[in-house]
Amino acid sequence: MDIRTELSEFLKSRRARLRPEDVGLSDYGGVRRVAGLRREELAQAAGVSIAHYTRLEQGHGESVSDQVLHAISTALRLDPDEQKYLRQIARRPNACEFRQVTPDSHRGARYLLDSLEAAPAFMLGRHTQIVGWNALAVAVFGDFPALPEERRTLTHLLFTDPFVRELYRDGWERTAREHVAHLRTLLGRFRGDTAVAGHIERMRAESADFARLWEEYLVGRVIGREITLHHPVAGALRLYGERIMLPDEPACCSVDVYATEPGSATARALLELGRETAAR
Repeated sequence: MDIRTELSEFLKSRRARLRPEDVGLSDYGGVRRVAGLRREELAQAAGVSIAHYTRLEQGHGESVSDQVLHAISTALRLDPDEQKYLRQIARRPNACEFRQVTPDSHRGARYLLDSLEAAPAFMLGRHTQIVGWNALAVAVFGDFPALPEERRTLTHLLFTDPFVRELYRDGWERTAREHVAHLRTLLGRFRGDTAVAGHIERMRAESADFARLWEEYLVGRVIGREITLHHPVAGALRLYGERIMLPDEPACCSVDVYATEPGSATARALLELGRETAAR
């Protein structure tokens, strides 16, 4: 993946969603040859030279000052996640050894997963690879251990696994969009990690839906969310997901935990599902 192209296309996508009146400029009518703001209009709104902005949109961000980046972010109406992403992809990546996740990585987090008997939980690596899980997560989301390691990722499950797609049903599109937006934040966070970029390129080739959503340049961290799953054994499950980010270091990952409302039908269904899983 060419990060300069990513920077260029991200800026174009954000410029395309604005009109002159959105940034306090006059629109004198006529046929506009580009969607949204022209380069010179964006530069004017940001108070920077057209040369500065053009260079940035051509993928050359190293020489652009933080002040110029901030002005452009403000003019583009970027939200905090988008602003952070722009800063990350405009700069050279920090020198860092991206270690692979091993069985000893975050051993305490793995023990934590096993202790959560009433909540499905799994641990994710840098490109959403599923590197740890508890028994209830397997019972709810599918047989992680049976998957080939190279396809044992949350992205593959969402976009290529019919069982998972049926789990989400009408909620699949929203969940898929949120996942792609979060994956783009990982691309910025771990810029320079070829495993992250390679995973994205493989998914673009494997899934038309993933490729479609990736081209929207969605950016946004996924932390808390509410989902309803339609499980073939347990029935409808209303879950409250929390993504717990582990310390930012070369082998970093996150833990996804799905809680239920105490005493609810979902809590009872999960308890019964857990008993059946333990019995097997």
